[in-house]
Amino acid sequence: MDTPSMSLQRLTALRALMASQPTKLAAYIVPTADAHNSEYIAAADARREWISGFTGSAGTAVVTASQALVWTDGRYYTQFEKEADMALWTLMKQSLPDTPSMESWLSTNLSEGDVVGVDPHTMTREEWTPLQTTLTRSKMKLLPVASNLVDAARSQLSDPPPRRPCNQVVALPIKYTGKTAGEKIKELRKKIAEKKTSALVVTALDEVAYILNLRGSDIDYNPVFFAYLVITPASSILFWSSGSLPDTVTEQLKEEGVKIEVKPYSNIVPYLQELAKNEAAGSGRAVWLSNEASEAIHRAASGSDVLNQPLTLISEVSPVALMKLVKKEVELEGFRNCHIRDGIAVVRFLRWLHEQVDDGQAVTEIQAADKLLEFRKEEDDFMGPSFETIAGAGANGAIIHYSPSRTGPQRTIHQQDMFLLDSGGQYKDGTTDITRTRMMNRSPSPEQRDAFTRVLKGQIAVGSALFPLGVKGNVLDSFARKSLWDVGLDYAHGTGHGVGHYLNVHEGPSGISWRPYPHDPGMKPGHILSNEPGFYKVDEYGIRHEDLVEIVAITKESDHPRAKNLVGDYDGRGVLGFSTLTMVPHQRECIDAAMLDDLELSYINNYHKRVLSTLGPKLKERGLVQDLEWLERECQPIVRG
Repeated sequence: MDTPSMSLQRLTALRALMASQPTKLAAYIVPTADAHNSEYIAAADARREWISGFTGSAGTAVVTASQALVWTDGRYYTQFEKEADMALWTLMKQSLPDTPSMESWLSTNLSEGDVVGVDPHTMTREEWTPLQTTLTRSKMKLLPVASNLVDAARSQLSDPPPRRPCNQVVALPIKYTGKTAGEKIKELRKKIAEKKTSALVVTALDEVAYILNLRGSDIDYNPVFFAYLVITPASSILFWSSGSLPDTVTEQLKEEGVKIEVKPYSNIVPYLQELAKNEAAGSGRAVWLSNEASEAIHRAASGSDVLNQPLTLISEVSPVALMKLVKKEVELEGFRNCHIRDGIAVVRFLRWLHEQVDDGQAVTEIQAADKLLEFRKEEDDFMGPSFETIAGAGANGAIIHYSPSRTGPQRTIHQQDMFLLDSGGQYKDGTTDITRTRMMNRSPSPEQRDAFTRVLKGQIAVGSALFPLGVKGNVLDSFARKSLWDVGLDYAHGTGHGVGHYLNVHEGPSGISWRPYPHDPGMKPGHILSNEPGFYKVDEYGIRHEDLVEIVAITKESDHPRAKNLVGDYDGRGVLGFSTLTMVPHQRECIDAAMLDDLELSYINNYHKRVLSTLGPKLKERGLVQDLEWLERECQPIVRG
């Protein structure tokens, strides 16, 4: 854990470097980012965490000569105040309407002529452009600083950043992917021809892995590897490691119709600069890349640092992101199957945990997370957790993205605790993400039962919703909040995120949130999303119910609670709904049946019936009698009164 003296020492070192730059910096921005705009980052890129002490997965730090601030969202307010030195750092609560944006704060608090620096590898073009516009309007300048100043400060303090991972890359067989790498590249080349571009530059790590049907382990919980991929009409060039793939991977790609050229990872910028020079001297065709690619990659691809007249770029939503968003039937079947296996692991864990706590055994949050991992490891094709398990007992459950520490005092799960468990698994055939909340003594207070039920009503409202094909996810967000809003309650996070297929557990560009996803293409069959409303009473308890759901087409004949009432199809647009993938019951003792209407009561009972009929035979077949008996009790029908 960082101490106040360490925090001050680190800020002092960074400020000295800011002052010593050829162009003195009035402010330096430290995003939570790597060169690929990854949500989860490797230790080598955890610069904002190092400088601030705040370990949350989202937030942007700004350091000036006299101030240090972090902008983050409502998931992390409590965590930030616990981890950061509040005498040195200011929390900017970006979810609140009266909190100025980072751009606004800089333009208001700096002076004309001031220069703001940032490593261009850690900021996307989409982030860079509006910031640059705002600062220019205020007669300030945004400067790309090629050498990362936090890395330099670390080295000065004899705490250099860890080496960037470069772990083994493996091929994912066609029985899991449903489409060869060659077929995917052929589709992309067709789009390249339609755009009349010279190349498509793929920078997101999950997109590189998806196209090539490869997986890695360079970032914890995310089966990706550090690489760039450039696809031209005639070649496929992978920038990875020192420039040499294992023979087994090269052979697999060849079998899937891909002749791959491999160059060192560090060569991407000079390669793109040379490509820009060649295009400028020839046909002048544009290069196509994602608007979420870094400013550094945009500058290299346009040749802005090597040409008097930079090339025009096509910078927009990545075609790969849109391609992998709609899962193929093989991938969808994998999702359905892995959720059955994952459900078995979680059910076994919950039965075990209640048994331990009921018997007076001391089980800590860390021990609970480790035990759940043991159960998941017994399931076929399990490759590891999909994120760090959130195991929050009592007040820790109110910290939205809390994860127990292995060092320091350990929190024991007590009978009087409400226990929030948010966890997931990476399987070769899919990715899971599930949250269940348990009252360990099965006797919630009236307030807790009311909140638990309201959150469940919100989840049911989304899970049972019907909506037009192409509608964007933000339209559904209020459904999840209404029951909470009715009594003046809310939660400070989105309601749903996309999920990758044995890839990142958080996948864009779609999602369900009060804040629109800027590049949401609209919902279609084959998308996988989470459905996860919650409620958090700070310093007391947290409640979240999370399922993964598959978007499906609905007709009057569909097995859906609202299908029979359909009288139209939105003027030919088509009707969509959700099919729940997650297979774990909710705690009956925490549900106030009197608060549920007939549809909601039927929905939860039918869900529990499906969980039991799906998992029960498999538990019986494996001789897991105690787990089956526990599941049978948990899935008994809920009745009013």
